[in-house]
Amino acid sequence: MNESRQQTTSGYEEEELDLRVLFRTLWDRKWLISGITFASTVIAAIFALVLTDIYRAEALLAPNKNDSTSGLSALAAQYGGLASLAGINLGSESTDDIAIGLEILKSRQFISTFILSHDLLVPIMAADGWDEESDELKIDTDIYDVSDEVWVRDVRPPKKPTPSLQEAYERFSEDILMVSQNKRTSFVTISIDYFSPTIAKQWVDWLIEDINSTVMEKDVEKAEQAIAYLGDQVSATSLANLQEVFFSLIEEQTKTVMLAKVSDEYLLETLDPAIVPEEKAKPSRVLIVIMGFLLGGLSGISVSLLRPSRP
Repeated sequence: MNESRQQTTSGYEEEELDLRVLFRTLWDRKWLISGITFASTVIAAIFALVLTDIYRAEALLAPNKNDSTSGLSALAAQYGGLASLAGINLGSESTDDIAIGLEILKSRQFISTFILSHDLLVPIMAADGWDEESDELKIDTDIYDVSDEVWVRDVRPPKKPTPSLQEAYERFSEDILMVSQNKRTSFVTISIDYFSPTIAKQWVDWLIEDINSTVMEKDVEKAEQAIAYLGDQVSATSLANLQEVFFSLIEEQTKTVMLAKVSDEYLLETLDPAIVPEEKAKPSRVLIVIMGFLLGGLSGISVSLLRPSRP
């Protein structure tokens, strides 16, 4: 029993001695730790100051209800078996139109078309800042010659001086565009992070307009093709019940075409439109300086402990 107490006391004494040695070492090298911490903080502050401000414009949207979808579901439940005998699938399984629309919004094809249609290659690939007084973008002259309107960037093959749509898509989707959906409310948020608050707001508006237009055109095209096909099927069958199914489907597809032309916001309805942001979204310069201070302190302590003691 006494032997066990002696071992415990000895362990505490050794631990206390080790802590004293550690604190003494750190205290003796406090100027080294302070110097590394100060240098790291200064570097972080300089880095934070040279970073360009980024503004965020965002809009909150809600799924726009489409009554034709529920109509087709009802027809599928009522006439699905009869239509299947004629080789027609009414689509009894519901699909998430909003999820499909958001995937289209983030797709390479849509974003590439968006960049081309709005002439955004230079703002995406060559801009490096924004002049607040003139409300104009700052263009990197090592990438694009504004006066001659020529791409002059120096890149290795297979890349070319003129950026490809693949490069622009990657830059836009990774650094500029953010799309998210609240699974509980189904509300959608579209955000643009960019140097210019004015341009960020404009791009959000264009994205909402273009995705609604794109999905609407696809649905109208499908509906019109279905109407033409169903019209042929009505003429080709003499079964009254099957003709009733065809006429009901034609009615629902016609409703889809009509509803598409009622409002410009076919897929997504704007609840809170984007505005020109007045405050930057990033970078957080204070946080960068704090991180630089903490990293410098840890680095200073590590260097002090790894540095061999003087004899």
